[in-house]
Amino acid sequence: MADNADLIKLYSGRILALAADIPHQSRLDAPQISVKRRSPLCGSTVIVDLDMHDGRVSRFGQDVKACALGQAAAAILGQSVIGRTAQELATARDQLRAMLTKGGPVPDAPFDGFEVLLPAQDYRNRHASILLALDAAAEASAEAEGQAKSAL
Repeated sequence: MADNADLIKLYSGRILALAADIPHQSRLDAPQISVKRRSPLCGSTVIVDLDMHDGRVSRFGQDVKACALGQAAAAILGQSVIGRTAQELATARDQLRAMLTKGGPVPDAPFDGFEVLLPAQDYRNRHASILLALDAAAEASAEAEGQAKSAL
């Protein structure tokens, strides 16, 4: 079981700096897709809006109401999401989940910034909040890709 000193380490200066500066932290006007995800355990909520063009994220916005760890994860996503494919987002989500729950490696670049969240592996009750933004972005991009294929 983690003690208070471990919890203080978990909320490092880097995590708090990321949480304070989340890129694309506003909803889009008339997005192609919007996805809302909520963690029932802690009540954290993320809404992701995005547009895809030629199979890549072209516009992105997010409304993040989460703990500092969830906010930091949303910031890392926001730094790298533009230009990504649905498959890249799904892979990053799966890698982040494996990193948190199975001791897997840090997600591949450009999502390797999630390394800062390695200390959260021991805090299972925080995993859902950390995964929210990437879960929502992966789901939204897959929906947008599906729309594009059905329009052909």
